Amino acid sequence: MKWVTKVTKVEPNHLVTRGYRQEDLIGNIPFASVVYLLLKGELPSEEHGRMMDAILTACVDHGVTPPSSIAARTVASGGVPLPTAVAAGILSIGDAHGGAIEKGAKFLQDGIARMQNEGKTIDEIAEILVRGSREQHKRILGFGHRVHTSDPRTKRLFFLAEELKIAGDHIAISKSIEKELEKSAGRKLPINVDGAIAAISSDMGFDWRLGKAFFLLGRVAGLTAHVYEEQTEFKPMRKMFSVDCSYDGPEEKDIPSKHK
Repeated sequence: MKWVTKVTKVEPNHLVTRGYRQEDLIGNIPFASVVYLLLKGELPSEEHGRMMDAILTACVDHGVTPPSSIAARTVASGGVPLPTAVAAGILSIGDAHGGAIEKGAKFLQDGIARMQNEGKTIDEIAEILVRGSREQHKRILGFGHRVHTSDPRTKRLFFLAEELKIAGDHIAISKSIEKELEKSAGRKLPINVDGAIAAISSDMGFDWRLGKAFFLLGRVAGLTAHVYEEQTEFKPMRKMFSVDCSYDGPEEKDIPSKHK
């Protein structure tokens, strides 16, 4: 069977990634821009390169409490190699943890497409989307945060998107949805970093199916740092968590005589 790929050509003493010799990329093109090249098949403009770097940096870490950090450090405490523990953290990334960018981007992209098809304004379609989500009892991902009442990463990312002239309809509709959510919920549900990246990446023309990729690419650096810290500064099998646990299974009983 012959495979066909547009990503990288490998020949003796010769590597070409997305049309560029790797030795030319090394030291000349920043890592974030090479990631952009890999995902989109072309080198970014200076503006998109800076924005890509900002997005990956915004995903780099959020302390020890997220599932990926807990998983990575717990597995690291078992005495496994660094890659194994980092992989354990990565395996915990899914729809609930790290998935809001993907689902949020799809929601925004579908919303903009609907707006254009129905001839609505940004504010009109935002009101329709929020009302529809409430009627269906569905949460709009990318809004609200368990720690931050105003996510500092969102502010910075949106500032850069405006400064770099990347901000478009997807950022505009996310801000309008934020206002509509506050009206309907009676409390502020600020755009979190996932919602910001969903909107910005959509305005940059990325497929929503790459949503988890941004989180994954940024977070693996933080997970590596957590695992290294766990392996070098703490004893294996240390007590990490204090969790009250009660048993609610069957009552204690003897084995029936026929089984003895």
